[in-house]
Amino acid sequence: MEYSSRKSVVAAIRSYTIARGVDYDVYESERQTFYAKCKMYGRGCDWLIRASLIRKKGCWEIRRYNGRHTCTTRVISQDHSKLDSDTVAEAIKPLVETDPSIKVKTIIAKVQSRFNYTISYRKAWLLKQKSIAKVFGDWEESYQALPWWLSVMVQKMLGSVVQIETRPLYNGNEEAQGVKIRGKYKGTLLVAVAQDGNQNIVPIAFALVEGETADAWHFFLRGDWQPPRAWWMFRIRHIGSNFLRAFKVPHLQKLVVNIGYSRMMEEYNINYKRLEERGEAYARWCDAIGLRHWVLAFDEGHRWGHMTTNFVECINSVLKGARNLPVLALVRATYYRQAGNIVVHRFDRRNEVFEVHEMTSEKVLVVDLARRTCDCGHFQVE
Repeated sequence: MEYSSRKSVVAAIRSYTIARGVDYDVYESERQTFYAKCKMYGRGCDWLIRASLIRKKGCWEIRRYNGRHTCTTRVISQDHSKLDSDTVAEAIKPLVETDPSIKVKTIIAKVQSRFNYTISYRKAWLLKQKSIAKVFGDWEESYQALPWWLSVMVQKMLGSVVQIETRPLYNGNEEAQGVKIRGKYKGTLLVAVAQDGNQNIVPIAFALVEGETADAWHFFLRGDWQPPRAWWMFRIRHIGSNFLRAFKVPHLQKLVVNIGYSRMMEEYNINYKRLEERGEAYARWCDAIGLRHWVLAFDEGHRWGHMTTNFVECINSVLKGARNLPVLALVRATYYRQAGNIVVHRFDRRNEVFEVHEMTSEKVLVVDLARRTCDCGHFQVE
């Protein structure tokens, strides 16, 4: 048999050995030769193999082979000595490339199905990270490349704002935690999302932070991107969950939620009185929140009827797999998946004229809202 390289012939020998539950010792491993014998050689098994580089053909060939193992084979459930990280990482590479969020248990099952060996959870997790690095880039190097990539993105996306704050990785003799993301390095991706008059969900800003802390939110919201007309509101689901946690009265949770959904003053008074009749402590707990932060009747229309963050969850679903990637691949995913299709380069508010750059075709088109025309020939706004 012929092989294109030394690596490919060694991989074939390794796969053969793993699949049959046997093992071998390497007796010679040079640039032009690979020679191995069964671990039981001379003790009931004469299996050996020698592969060499044939210079004239420019390929590797099996020059000597004693046939099948004659030693007693047995199927074991633990790791094989030849089932190294490179072999498994290469095997699961297509799975990780398709779905970076693939569960570790799925990887364990895949390895067991292919190689007939069950690897440990920790080994499977480490192999997943190694495979992700092979496909999407090195975990550590991605942090080094991130500032450069962002600087190029800002030049391409005129009007974009990027702000980076770094902290020392080491403080004296004590090791401090760096910024982490889910995967090998954990963390939190903060997202600011808006919705326009046509019910389109528009991501405004992203931030990668060490965790969902007060300092992290302060860094995000005080940035140069300036949140447009933002108001502080509570998600009604969290109000209901916190109420249940505080009082352990499930039959009143729905009533609290109904108070939040009250659109008219009269409706609010009716629901609030019902809650107060069941206990003043419940009503006082609601009073402490602040009416304009959670009741529709008092929010002055700032939340446009949105009592949950379902449209933010839509963004989360788009970025589900990306959250498991190295930081540079994660940032690039937010760019290409969210803002990479069309870029607005010029907007004349008085004339309602847009100049957009279509990223996929690299065309520059002008949209005139007043005249209802577009250079593409098809005006899509109803």
